[in-house]
Amino acid sequence: MAAGTLYLIPCPICADTAPYDVTPETNRAVIALLDYFIVENIRSARRFLSKAGIGRPIDDVEFVELNEHTAAGAEVERMVAPILQGRNAGVISEAGVPAVADPGQLVVALCHKYGVRIVPLVGPSSIIMAVMASGMNGQSFAFNGYLPVKEPDRSRAIKRFEARAVAENQSQAFIEAPYRNIKLVEQMLHACAAETRLCIACDITSATEYIRTATIAEWRKCGIPDIQKRPTIFILGR
Repeated sequence: MAAGTLYLIPCPICADTAPYDVTPETNRAVIALLDYFIVENIRSARRFLSKAGIGRPIDDVEFVELNEHTAAGAEVERMVAPILQGRNAGVISEAGVPAVADPGQLVVALCHKYGVRIVPLVGPSSIIMAVMASGMNGQSFAFNGYLPVKEPDRSRAIKRFEARAVAENQSQAFIEAPYRNIKLVEQMLHACAAETRLCIACDITSATEYIRTATIAEWRKCGIPDIQKRPTIFILGR
């Protein structure tokens, strides 16, 4: 029996407050054919699929949860086993695209090992959308995930990314746990040179979306926006 196909299905970044639909009809057509989903959060995945119009009773759909607590190994093997037996599956992140800054990467990597066909679908990525809207270099950029939490490692990381942004003209993007957003910006305003540019992209695709790029000197003058506990992408650049 031939293996099934693994579809990577983006979902809205801010599902409850998005002012427009970000699920293409082509994605809806794929979703309607699937009854097995590997998801970061079952509750939010059920809500997304119901809104997307899955085309079958949601209780007839099988879900398995793959999140930050899932270890690579036997547990992920069990998730992939139905695909190897010919069943098609979809991977859904908590928000945005799966497998980018997302534990879905584990199942994608294992499917590659077994030669399973991987199909990434079009949809919103906060990282790419932030780069698009930043006005910084979109031909050379790096996503660095989370910075170290503790000092002095965090300040060193900020200075290292700033130096790379200036020396290589490579935009440096990263994220933080939303409840630490303000503290991170305070540290960047202290550590970075006045002429370095910082983009703050918050609540992307939401009705409360906020995106602004300014120099560190300008941020120091205007103050830090209200981004506490709101999903945000930060980009340092020239």
